[in-house]
Amino acid sequence: MIDEYKQSYRKWQEQIRKQIFKQSERKVAFYTSSKIPLECTYFPEKIDENYMGRLGFPGDFPFTRGIRATMYRGKRWTMRQYAGSGSAKETNERFRFLTDQGQTGLSVAFDLPTQIGYDSDDIMALGEVGKVGVAIDSLEDMEILFDHISLDKVSTSMTINAPATVLLAMYIIVAEKQGVKKDQIRGTIQNDILKEYVARGTYIYPPKASMRLITDIFEYCSDHVPAFHPISISGYHFREAGSTAVQELAFTLSNAIAYVETALESGIDIDKFAPRITFFFNVHNELFEEIAKLRAARRMWAKIMRNVFLAQNPKSWQMRLHTQVAGSTLTANQPENNVVRVCLQALAAVLGGTQSLHTNAQDEAVSLPTEDSASMALRTQQIIAHETGVSDTVDPLGGSYFIEALTDNLETETRKYMDRIEEMGGAVAAVENQYMQREIHRSAYETQQRLENGEDIVVGVNKFNGGDEQKTRIPKVDEEFVIDQNKRLQQIRKQRDQEKVNICLNNIKHSAKAMDNIMYPIMEAVKEYATIGEICNALRDVFGEYNNSGGE
Repeated sequence: MIDEYKQSYRKWQEQIRKQIFKQSERKVAFYTSSKIPLECTYFPEKIDENYMGRLGFPGDFPFTRGIRATMYRGKRWTMRQYAGSGSAKETNERFRFLTDQGQTGLSVAFDLPTQIGYDSDDIMALGEVGKVGVAIDSLEDMEILFDHISLDKVSTSMTINAPATVLLAMYIIVAEKQGVKKDQIRGTIQNDILKEYVARGTYIYPPKASMRLITDIFEYCSDHVPAFHPISISGYHFREAGSTAVQELAFTLSNAIAYVETALESGIDIDKFAPRITFFFNVHNELFEEIAKLRAARRMWAKIMRNVFLAQNPKSWQMRLHTQVAGSTLTANQPENNVVRVCLQALAAVLGGTQSLHTNAQDEAVSLPTEDSASMALRTQQIIAHETGVSDTVDPLGGSYFIEALTDNLETETRKYMDRIEEMGGAVAAVENQYMQREIHRSAYETQQRLENGEDIVVGVNKFNGGDEQKTRIPKVDEEFVIDQNKRLQQIRKQRDQEKVNICLNNIKHSAKAMDNIMYPIMEAVKEYATIGEICNALRDVFGEYNNSGGE
C-alpha cells in the first residue's frame, strides 16, 4: 500500500470501531456457521489511486461500496411495505397489522383521485375512489389514517407528486396535533413530478409551475422539518414503463440535476437541501446488473454533487436509496412463482446497498395484496436479513471482476444518455420534446418482441406453463365505503368555517401569483379543513393544467 492510503485505511478502521460500538442493534463480532470470523469489509492487497477513485472505502467518496462505513452491521435497511386501499380506517388497520408483523417503516399508497387533486365526490373521481390506494380528501382522513400511530416513532413514505404540498401539510399538522415537534417528523414525500410526465401520468400543472412547487417544499422542509426528505427522485416508474437499467439510471440522474439546478436558481444553498435528497430505484430480475446499477448510481451522484455542483458537505454527496422489487415482472400465471422473483430481486437490493426496501406480494399482478401475501412479502426481507448472513459484511461482492466491470460499463453507458439530454437543454426540455418517452417506448417494444418470439423466457408465461392454474383470491374494495366517504366529506363542508376556508383559498392563489412559498398558505387552508380538491383547484386557476401534448 502507498503510505497515503495506509493512513486512510487506518482512519477508516478506527471509524468502523467507533460506529460498531455506538450501535446497539447488532452484535459486535461476526462469524460464519463454521465459526470463521468475518471482517467488516474486504479489500485488495494493493490499495492505490485507481482503487480509491473507483471504489474507495464504504462511507467515503465516491460511495461505490455504500454510504455508511458499517452499512448493515450497524443498522439494517428499513423494511417499508407499500399499503393503502379503500378508506383511511381500513388502511390504518393494515398499517397496524404490518407494524405488528415487524415492519419498520410506513409507505402510503393514495388512490388516483387523491394523486391528481380531486375530491372523492368529484365527477372525475367516479369509479376510482379507494381503488389503487387510500382516499384522502381532508385533514380528517389523514387523522384517521394515522390514528394510534405515533409519528415521532415511525418514518413514513408518501407516494404523492402533483399535490405533494397538500399531503405534506396534512401530515405535518397531524403530527403536531399528536404533540410531535416539527424537527422530530421523519419520512419522505416522493414529490418527483418530471417522471410523471414521462412514465406515470399523475401530473396536474405544467412543468415550470410544478418545478416551482417542488422547490417550495425543499425550502420549507429545510427550514421547518429538517429530518424529513423533501423528494424521492424515482427511476422505478421508468423501469416499470419498459426502460432498460441504463435508461432508468440516466433519466433519474438527469431529473435530479434539473431539481438541483431549479433549487439553486431559487436561492437555496446546496448544502442546505442536498443531504435530504433521496432516490427510488427499481430492482429487476437480472441480479448482477441490478447490484452494479445501485453501485454505479452512488458513484455517479457523488461525482455530480462534489465536482459539478461543488457541494461541500460530504452528506450532500451521498445517494440515499429506497428500492422496490419490480412489479412489472410479477405474473398472473402461476403467481406463486412471484415469491421466488421477489426474493431474488430483494437480495439484489441488499447486495447493492439499499437503505430501505419494499417487497411486492405474490398476488399484486392481479389485485391489492391480501394480509397473508403482504405478510409473506415482509417475511422475505426478514429471512434475508436474519438467516442468510448477507448483511454481515459490507459490499460483499465488491472487487468481483464481473461486478466491477458491470458497474463501470453501466456508468459509461449512462453517461452517454445524460450527455444527450444535456445537449437538448436538460431534463425538462427532454421531457417536453418527448425524448425520454420515446426511448422508453422503444425499449418496451423490443422487450415485448423478445418475449413473443421466445428469446426471453418468463417461467409460467411463455414457457413451463403447463399444469393446473393456481387460483388467486382477489380482495375487492367495498363500494359502500365510497358512500360513507362522500357523506363525511359533505359533513366536513357543513361544519367548518366556510368564510375562513375561502380566505385561505384566496391566499393560496395570491401566493401562487406572487411567487411566495406556497406551503405557508396551504398549511393554513389544511388546518381549516379545506379539501385537496379545493386547494388543487385554486392552484389550477393560477397555473392551468398540463395535457399530454405539452400545453396548458
